[in-house]
Amino acid sequence: MTDIETTGSIVWRPSDELRCESRMQAFLDQAGLPDRAALCERADADPAWYWNALLKFLDIRFYKPYSQILDTSKGIQWPVWCVDGTTNVVLNCIDKHRGTEIWDKVWIEWEGEDGATRSLTYADMDAEICRFAAALKARGIGKGDVVGLYLPMLSESFAAMFAIMKIGAVVLPLFSGFGPQPIAVRLNDAEAKAVVTADGTLRRGSEGAMKAVLDEALAECPTVRDVFVVARLGDRIACPMTEGRDHWWHEATAGQPTDTPTEEMDAEDMAFLVYTSGTTGKPKGVVATHCGSISKLALDIGLCFDFKQTDRMMWVSDMGWVVGPFTGLATSFFGGSLVVAEGTPDYPDTTRHWRLMQDYGVTWLGIAPTTVRGMMRYGDEVEEFDYSKLRIMASTGEPWTEDAWRWLFERVGGGRSPILNYCGGTECFGGIISSGILEPMKPGTFSGPMPGTGAQVVDADGNPAPPGVLGELVMTTPSIGNTRGLWRDDERYLDGYWSMYGDKWRQGDWAMIDEDGYWYVTGRSDDVINISGKRTGPTEIEGALMSSGRISEAAVIGVPDPVKGAALCCVCVPMPGEASDDKLRGALSNAVTDALGRSYRPRDILFVSDLPKTRNMKIMRRVVRSVVLGEPAGDLSSLVNPEAVEELRARTSETSA
Repeated sequence: MTDIETTGSIVWRPSDELRCESRMQAFLDQAGLPDRAALCERADADPAWYWNALLKFLDIRFYKPYSQILDTSKGIQWPVWCVDGTTNVVLNCIDKHRGTEIWDKVWIEWEGEDGATRSLTYADMDAEICRFAAALKARGIGKGDVVGLYLPMLSESFAAMFAIMKIGAVVLPLFSGFGPQPIAVRLNDAEAKAVVTADGTLRRGSEGAMKAVLDEALAECPTVRDVFVVARLGDRIACPMTEGRDHWWHEATAGQPTDTPTEEMDAEDMAFLVYTSGTTGKPKGVVATHCGSISKLALDIGLCFDFKQTDRMMWVSDMGWVVGPFTGLATSFFGGSLVVAEGTPDYPDTTRHWRLMQDYGVTWLGIAPTTVRGMMRYGDEVEEFDYSKLRIMASTGEPWTEDAWRWLFERVGGGRSPILNYCGGTECFGGIISSGILEPMKPGTFSGPMPGTGAQVVDADGNPAPPGVLGELVMTTPSIGNTRGLWRDDERYLDGYWSMYGDKWRQGDWAMIDEDGYWYVTGRSDDVINISGKRTGPTEIEGALMSSGRISEAAVIGVPDPVKGAALCCVCVPMPGEASDDKLRGALSNAVTDALGRSYRPRDILFVSDLPKTRNMKIMRRVVRSVVLGEPAGDLSSLVNPEAVEELRARTSETSA
């Protein structure tokens, strides 16, 4: 293992080779700027220059060139991008590779949970895309129609996504673990015309039905008139078909042409309608356009995170969270390759994730901190595999604890490969702040703003927060990936993102910049705990708990206290072999007070086998808080493990009794 530099907490610096060969350095050289900070400063001062230069550098393609890159005449809240231009995501990700050396290169390497494999070139995938696009058109589906994507991670999932956009329809991603109600809510709100699904999928060794679940939802969805079904499990699962409405994928695409034309779309036409859960009420419909989605992904993954044509990406995810579609968009835009895994990273055995990286020669890894913390419990088995081809790691979803960050950096990255931290949201179709490929790195930190976001950390009055002081993460300039309002709910859009500061986009994340200029995100701003007048994010306390080495995960919330204002309640998942007893509670309590002081001694420590998480592996602290306090939990449709809520409710009841 490579020795790790620890002077000044900096543990990684870019090599001269990486710096010289990076896409960011090439862009800086072209712009005549010394570093990313200078680029951010110029981009904030002259957004038109920046976005024009970026789209040209990244070779974002248009059928008809735009006349104006950015129009803010309706206000900063309602920017219009690439005025008068026409394009299509498929033009930029698929069509442009036709006739090049990339065309016969493997794009998708798929492996099922049962070990089944499939390898498809760009030419193979284009043929699949064209055939399914023709099948959609044959059923009368076209421009502006919304098509649900209720699929596990299959090669057909990406073919369907691009086929929908190819004909000018709109992709509506749906989490593969959804039950009938959240599916029906989204399909009805979007007035979807069709859905693409599978008969079922494998989930930790069991055949999980998908078409049957969809059928239940469609009983309440009058606008859906066509369902296309991928035969993933075949005879292993029952799959009733409704005549006239339901069509097998293989039958619908048989004999269809492989040269279906790509529709020329207005640059601001909707490409994706992605629902993200609200704290209460119905989920929010995020609108991503053809020019916005692909330009933002090219910026984030290509410019800032240096994904190249020679790279092979793996990011175990789901098509219902934006990272699933992201992987298909980013890899194809740059002509790279993508490893797609059905199921979870630790089944059928706990080494699956690491074995996939080795067997498929992964060079660019995406992973969530929560996933890493979960894998740490399995011990040293991670070191059995070869990661020598790995050059970049990216992370998003949750703040890091330092021990988890170092575990990944040292054991998987060997101290060579940087972990590029990434924070933003579905509403941004990407990041607001990130680590940089050209900057030194401290564990769990960010280098600063994504160029073109104008990101700042501000106090309650909207003024820049001093170093070391927690504040709200905001954007001060329009970013091309941001949602164009919320689907049919302008009032909710303005209230949710603009009401606090007026001319600044409030993301809802609590952040801080240290004395050295490194950025930290400590969690959602509504998660902040006020103990004896001091506001603290839960991540710092969770880090202290994790440092004990005796738990694999933790969620810390504040509960009302008559003296301190708030007291700590810690919900923890013990490591295998640890007894969930008062002895462990005492050790964890001491770990917190040793790190943060006696005023932070937890009032309650509860033990559970899992924490409520979203499909992108974010721990849902608001759900934990609601259950502990006996309050309504709000929208739970994005949870990947709803059974964790019931377990926590039972533990809370036992404690209260």
